[in-house]
Amino acid sequence: MPFEYLDDIATADVAFKAWGATVEELFVAASDALTNVMVERLETIERREHRHWELEAEAMDLLLFELLQEIIFFKDAEQLLLRVDAVEIGARDHGFNLSAEASGEKIDPARHDLIVDVKAVTFHHFRVEQTRHGWEAMVILDI
Repeated sequence: MPFEYLDDIATADVAFKAWGATVEELFVAASDALTNVMVERLETIERREHRHWELEAEAMDLLLFELLQEIIFFKDAEQLLLRVDAVEIGARDHGFNLSAEASGEKIDPARHDLIVDVKAVTFHHFRVEQTRHGWEAMVILDI
């Protein structure tokens, strides 16, 4: 798993660090980390419904923020547990754009061991940065 949960960052929330060799791999890993906060085993989510997102932001960290918020939105609005399957990120005049494919299914408490409900992504300690090993993000979730 290209993510880890950090117990010493936020006591009332959930913090994680995610990484990838490319920024796209980082975004997929961070998306899985978010969903894994809500569902104990990601492999129990069947890919029955699909969503496509086109997002834009002025900075790379804001682009990840927007993607994670989309996952939370669909969980709340449509009761969908989604996993991001593919991400493409490009530069534009004043920022970045993202095209993402996600799939998943409606929440089924009989099959999905639910852990906590994530309300939102916070900006507290939020960061996305390129390192000598690839890309890394720090995220704190409001639960």
